[in-house]
Amino acid sequence: MAWPENVGILAIELFFPSFYVDQTELEAFDGASTGKYTVGLGQKKMGFCTDREDINSLCMTAVSNLMERHQIPPSRIGRLEVGTETIIDKSKSVKSVLMQLFTPHGVTDLEGLDTTNACYGGTAALFNAVNWVESSSWNGRLALVVCGDIAVYAKGPARPTGGAGAVAMLVGPNAPLVMDRGLRATYMKHAYDFYKPDLSSEYPTVDGKLSIQCYLNALDNCYQLYCEKARAQAPAADSVGLDAFDAVVFHTPFCKLVQKSLARIGVNDYFMMPPSKRPARFPGFEKFEQLALEDTYFDKDVEKAFMTYYDEAFKAKTAKSLHIASQVGNMYTPSLYTGLISYLISESAKNLVGKKVALFSYGSGLASSMYSITVTKDVDQLQQMLDKLMHIMPTLERRQKVAPKEFSEILEIREHNNHKAPLEPSGPIDGLFPGTYYLKSVDHMHRRLYDRVPK
Repeated sequence: MAWPENVGILAIELFFPSFYVDQTELEAFDGASTGKYTVGLGQKKMGFCTDREDINSLCMTAVSNLMERHQIPPSRIGRLEVGTETIIDKSKSVKSVLMQLFTPHGVTDLEGLDTTNACYGGTAALFNAVNWVESSSWNGRLALVVCGDIAVYAKGPARPTGGAGAVAMLVGPNAPLVMDRGLRATYMKHAYDFYKPDLSSEYPTVDGKLSIQCYLNALDNCYQLYCEKARAQAPAADSVGLDAFDAVVFHTPFCKLVQKSLARIGVNDYFMMPPSKRPARFPGFEKFEQLALEDTYFDKDVEKAFMTYYDEAFKAKTAKSLHIASQVGNMYTPSLYTGLISYLISESAKNLVGKKVALFSYGSGLASSMYSITVTKDVDQLQQMLDKLMHIMPTLERRQKVAPKEFSEILEIREHNNHKAPLEPSGPIDGLFPGTYYLKSVDHMHRRLYDRVPK
């Protein structure tokens, strides 16, 4: 059999909570210096969930919305895979809960389970789905990938980097967003930069400085290997580097790190370039000649010089991917794909056709990959995808702002109710978006019952 052609993302759907806290107001409430969250982190608003929503409800809403919006019958799905680090059961998968959406339609032949490693699980699930479509196991049906998380932190400097949401992606052949075959670069390593050893708590243990170094080190390794594979595919090409991409999308713990990361790719281009060619491309950077790449992670002179040099590249290739992240926050596994959506809805179909997009996925602990997609040249097919995403910006504007004091109290309730059974959640239902699944109750055996807000 010939390989299915143009395998990639056929459709994509984003769901985020209906409540948010303003980061400027949160700065004042926390007693932080003005601009610490908004300028220092690059965050404007942060979405959050009450005790009415959990990882199961987020993923059920995303899947239902995608299938209804695109009129996909459950029988068309042959693989369903979930990427998440929001674990509420040590045995039962989120995927098994999502089967409530399929078994009433007689669909039980559905491969795939959950994949977990911090923020990387969604990318692993996507790779698994693509591999399945391109394998001898493929039965002609489509794959559905779900990424979802609730990112919450204990009181302190990490709390403003939270967020929540879920992304669902339909994967199959003849897609408008085609995965570039053979151009995946992966870097895995053992590290304790961010982890969740306390199974009774939603809060992680974080080594902030180490986490940033691990992220940038993983980016270095993935980017260099991606370039090596790209050169092997096209040895006659003039060059492989940042200029080869029309857009670059990153996992976004906070927006400011992404701006530094785009510049970091430029740092790699500098060090991969023969020294004799550097002065022409990077005039005035001679003072960095004696440095080694691994010595530059926290070098402020290098960071400032390359961020300034690549400021226009950042605005052209990456800034548009950060709008939703600045409004909702870090969603963990959906973060990268929220960035992709943000980029797509910022452009017209005519301007997007044929574009090459690089994506960098990172999950602490650590797991990372860089890969690329090529946007179809079929403007009508692409327009159909974009039309289904036009609800996102108006929905962002329909969210309800919650004062920082109430936000803090809601997180205290979540903390108190974590793993509690039996439980009758106290969060309001009338503030949820139409079509939202929510937690109705937890019985004495920890069995969770869900309901849905009417559309």
